[in-house]
Amino acid sequence: MIIIVMGVSGSGKSRVGQTLAQRLGWQFRDADDFHTQAAKEKMKQAIPLNDQDRQPWLEAIRSAMDRWLMADENTVLACSALKSSYRQILGIQDSRVQFIYLQGSFQLIDERLKHRQNHFMHESLLQSQFETLEEPTPSEAIYIDASQSPEAIVQSVINKLHIK
Repeated sequence: MIIIVMGVSGSGKSRVGQTLAQRLGWQFRDADDFHTQAAKEKMKQAIPLNDQDRQPWLEAIRSAMDRWLMADENTVLACSALKSSYRQILGIQDSRVQFIYLQGSFQLIDERLKHRQNHFMHESLLQSQFETLEEPTPSEAIYIDASQSPEAIVQSVINKLHIK
C-alpha cells in the first residue's frame, strides 16, 4: 500500500509522513526528492512551476510507485498532488493508493512557512500553491485538519484507515 500525504507546501506533509511511516514501520519518501534541479532552482527564485515543469516529476514519482507496489513495499509518500490530473497520474483509481489531504487555511500555512528554514520552496509561492490547488473530493482522499499536531494527525490517519 502507498499512503500519499498531500497538501500545499507547509501543510505538514513531510513531518506527518515521516511520523506515520515510523509509526507503521513503513518506508518514507518525499516527492520533493523527485524534482529536477531546474525545477528546484525555479522555486528558489520564487517562480511557480507549471504543468510542463511538473510532468517529469510526476512521471518519476509514478515510476517509483510502480516499483514499490511490485515489490510489496508499504510506503508513505509526502507529495503536494495539487491538481486532480496529478492525482490521476499518481493512481487515485488504484485501491492500493490512499490519499490523505492535509487541509489548512492560507493564514495557518503562511505562518508556518515564515518559520521554515533551509527549504528550496520560497514562501512567496504559497499563493500560487493555493491557486493551483484543486481539493480532492471526499471519495478521493481522507480530509485531515492540518492545524492539529503531527501526532494527532497520524493517529487520525491510522484510525480512519484501520491500520494496526
